[in-house]
Amino acid sequence: MARVGVFVCHCGFNIAGTVDVEKVAETLGKDKDVVFSTTYKYMCSGPGQTLVQEAIKEHRLDKVIIAACSPGMHEATFRSAAEDVGLNPYDVEIANIREQCSWVHDDMEKGTEKAIKIARSMVRKVVGNQPLEPVKVGVTPKVLVIGGGIAGIQAALDVADAGYEVILVEKETSIGGHMAQLSETFPTLDCSQCILTPKMVAVSRNPKIKLMTYSEVIDISGYVGNFKVKIKEKPRYVDPEKCNLCTDCEDVCPVVVPNEFDMGLSIRKAIYLPFPQAVPSTYTLDMEKCLGLDPIRCGKCIEVCDVEAIDYDVHPKIIEEEVGAIIVATGYDLYPKNMLGEYGYGEDEDIINGLEFERMLSASGPTKGEVRRPSDGKVPKRVVFIQCAGSRDPDNHLPYCSKICCMYTAKHAMLYKHHVEDGEAYIFYIDIRAAGKGYEEFIHRAMEEERIVYLRGKPSKVFRKGEKLVVWGVDTLLGEKIEIEADLVVLAMAMVPGKGTGEIIDVLNCAADENEFLKEVHPKLRPVESSTPGFFLAGAAQAPKDIPDTVAQASAAASKALSVIGQEYLEHEPAVAQVDEDLCSGCEVCISVCPYGAISPVGGHAEVNAVMCEGCGSCAAACPSGAMTLKNGTQEQIFDMIRSILQEG
Repeated sequence: MARVGVFVCHCGFNIAGTVDVEKVAETLGKDKDVVFSTTYKYMCSGPGQTLVQEAIKEHRLDKVIIAACSPGMHEATFRSAAEDVGLNPYDVEIANIREQCSWVHDDMEKGTEKAIKIARSMVRKVVGNQPLEPVKVGVTPKVLVIGGGIAGIQAALDVADAGYEVILVEKETSIGGHMAQLSETFPTLDCSQCILTPKMVAVSRNPKIKLMTYSEVIDISGYVGNFKVKIKEKPRYVDPEKCNLCTDCEDVCPVVVPNEFDMGLSIRKAIYLPFPQAVPSTYTLDMEKCLGLDPIRCGKCIEVCDVEAIDYDVHPKIIEEEVGAIIVATGYDLYPKNMLGEYGYGEDEDIINGLEFERMLSASGPTKGEVRRPSDGKVPKRVVFIQCAGSRDPDNHLPYCSKICCMYTAKHAMLYKHHVEDGEAYIFYIDIRAAGKGYEEFIHRAMEEERIVYLRGKPSKVFRKGEKLVVWGVDTLLGEKIEIEADLVVLAMAMVPGKGTGEIIDVLNCAADENEFLKEVHPKLRPVESSTPGFFLAGAAQAPKDIPDTVAQASAAASKALSVIGQEYLEHEPAVAQVDEDLCSGCEVCISVCPYGAISPVGGHAEVNAVMCEGCGSCAAACPSGAMTLKNGTQEQIFDMIRSILQEG
């Protein structure tokens, strides 16, 4: 017969405010399997844990129920405390009477009744529990970082500096991401390339980092500590070891296309260097833009290459690697221009986005740092900046705040005034969000020192009128309609997940939120961990964020990855699925419903990889023969729990 102890937590007033905790403890104490029942104000505190440990020893408890908050909060805490005094940690269960009871009720009587039923059902479950031992598995001490923006760069450097190998995969021809496109950064107005380039070079020179640009992750299998990764390396047709950056190939190339790095404001050739500080510093032949190799229709680049760096016979490679942890840093893109018809973006050359303006401000950009109208090259004397273009508009566009727009718009207006001293800058805003060190001061500098005009209100329309752009809006502080004739309009476009994020979600089988950003396990306590063990999140792929937050999260993700690969072996929760081979018919229904790919057919029956299984129960629910069950979650236990909940009193 089991000897169960029940410990009911007040959680201050979180639980005790709507649940009679004393009555819960008293009622549960009458259960035939409960030999001890009590309450405490904060069970998770040091004294609370000591109370549990002393009761286990004094009353010879072999099962424990903690009636408190969700198991996601403190299950590990109480299991560890019980294990310290000799109890198997998997004989400790949490009855969630906070999130599932007290927080959703304001009637003390009904809340108490429900709490009793929840706790009683967990008593029935724990009585049926079997002592379990964690599943142990070895670890591959290597990390894969997907994405070569500042987040991926920082994460890779942190892992490598700790002495472990890193594979950094970037789909573009160079690392650097969007930060490489920026002119200056807020709030200090540092040159973006000046602070980014040293880190890019450090990546290329670090012997622990294997840099794979122009590459994509196409498949990932395995489990935390032991992932198998397939990476497709696309051909550059230029050997980086031989290329001496002489530019001869570029000079003779007859193909001219828009330059993606300059946001289409300049042109490049089919064989090109993405930008002067590119890493790796080598040319790439863009076969989608080239006149063609099958048959060869040009061949001018290979004719002038004295060092014979160009090879038309190169083919894509599939490279397989084994890693222990994966950091996803796939970055962001801007809201598509065709979605903002009310502002004419995409229809008028002189309506541009923030990144296009950044390239215009950059000394290495298409205008060499001069602010010019794309339509005629003239200096714009009046510029209107519109914030929240696509953001914070749940009825028409995206519901969320893109976080960085208030700051980079202030930066843009400030830099514009530095370039065009007699220019006028107007900023339309909903409200100002400047939460960061030195951010509020930066906004005040823009308003007071730079004399930038802030207009509280969101424009309704932007349209062409002769040589001018007309912006219609309302100043909500004055309650007046506003019409401004401008030479240039700059939209602070919403941030959206990078183009590769959706593909990576499919490959990794990890969760995304309602806006398609990568979803963390817990926004406060586990903000860099994916719901799939072994995957960690960094940068704007998880949510809109600025450079300081991105770098901080990248280092946090690297730290979490190191905590995985730095161990000799990993322990996995043992409460996983198991197969009764005598009952299994080999129908493979369980395989089709398993979200973790943990089940495979072996010898005519299903077999569970205990390390990959997360104990979700999908297979057990779907199994038509009852061959698939969960350890400590058997059908008998479930029925016992249901009967206890239906029990009166």
